[in-house]
Amino acid sequence: MSVNRHSKVRTRAAVGLTVATLAAGVTAGAGPATARPQAAPAAPAAECSADYRVEQKLSTGTTWRMCWRYDGKAGLVLENISYQPKGEPKPIKVLNSARLGQIHVPYDDGNVEYDDLTGFDFAQGLMSLAPSECPGGTIKTVKVPESWNEDPNVKGLCTTTRSRGHAYRMQGDTANKVYQAQGKDLLVYTVNQVGWYEYMTEWRFQDDGTITMNVGATGSLSWEDYDAGDGRGWPIGKGANAAKATSHSHNAFWRLDFALDGSTANKIEQYDSTVTAPAAGQRAPSTKTTRTKVTKELAGDSKNYRWWRVVSATGKNKDGHPRSYEIVPGPTTKYPGRSYTKHDVYFTEYNKCELFASHNPGACGAGAGTSVDKWVNGQALKHPVVWTNIGFHHIARDEDQQPMPVHWQGFSIAPRDVTAMNPLTPAELGWQNGHWRPRS
Repeated sequence: MSVNRHSKVRTRAAVGLTVATLAAGVTAGAGPATARPQAAPAAPAAECSADYRVEQKLSTGTTWRMCWRYDGKAGLVLENISYQPKGEPKPIKVLNSARLGQIHVPYDDGNVEYDDLTGFDFAQGLMSLAPSECPGGTIKTVKVPESWNEDPNVKGLCTTTRSRGHAYRMQGDTANKVYQAQGKDLLVYTVNQVGWYEYMTEWRFQDDGTITMNVGATGSLSWEDYDAGDGRGWPIGKGANAAKATSHSHNAFWRLDFALDGSTANKIEQYDSTVTAPAAGQRAPSTKTTRTKVTKELAGDSKNYRWWRVVSATGKNKDGHPRSYEIVPGPTTKYPGRSYTKHDVYFTEYNKCELFASHNPGACGAGAGTSVDKWVNGQALKHPVVWTNIGFHHIARDEDQQPMPVHWQGFSIAPRDVTAMNPLTPAELGWQNGHWRPRS
């Protein structure tokens, strides 16, 4: 989205007016398409009080549990996230914490760039949500730290449930029966305004154990920014000589602190596959996949036939296989202009002050640097933290006005051997695990 930040710089009064004049919403559960605002809770207890707890059993039998808090720079932070599909006797912990790590916005003309979390008051811009924006859900009131508004309490956190279409479909060989299920998600989200942007920070917790993290940019193209300072902006308006909106990039980072089965001593593995032409006597090309254990900090680059997973050091599924989560990147345009945006994923050893991928405000020690690429310095990975970088190059179009449709960027983590079978398997197929044969 083309944005002249200076045309909409917040002041204490301006933010107060903006927040006060909008309605808000947050939590989960099927029901009427109205959200129920709740009073601002007190400070969270160590294990997270009921006011800061999200717990949702989806209609397909899966339960997600987590705590939430609101950070003065990162915005929404989710903690102690666990997943319990039907058939599992207790919750399976997945993450200590999950949060945005930065939104970096450089403009094509080279005149400006922004770090929206640490440099442009992302957290201060939490927006109230109307009940209609949280259909079937609940709205929690968030107390914004050091708020610029006279009233720091914003009805700005929505949790609700959504259908996502088919979770699976299979027609049986013998009974000619169709097995199918419609998937359900727990959706947790906030909206934060930065200049003319409105960022929708969305977390989707699927009933099959997948977690999808998205940032959606919407709001408005800045009417004061049609100067095409990059010389290549797209014409917006009537005629060939219409004003041009300046192009720019959105580089979104996420920070995930895994704790599979309750342990932070997770392992990182990288998998690469090589496809070779058919050898003599072969009918088709062959593919060989190799595993590399990542034992030290790594700045990783996505490649065709490459993927990573985070492996539990302690937990196994009912088949005796180590539980893990695979990192599934979404579409990305990798921005080469800064050292910290040149890689797709980073694995760093946990450090409590390493919180933002660029312009990190914490003092992490002499010579440590203030961006995630500087923290990859050969340390052994005993408590790995995963950083992902998903980029989007925004060249405005006529359809971006007015208002601008949401453009999404994000990624997923998908369970790999967390359960012995599909967690949504119907009971009558539960015996078909491993090398099964049709029953006579």
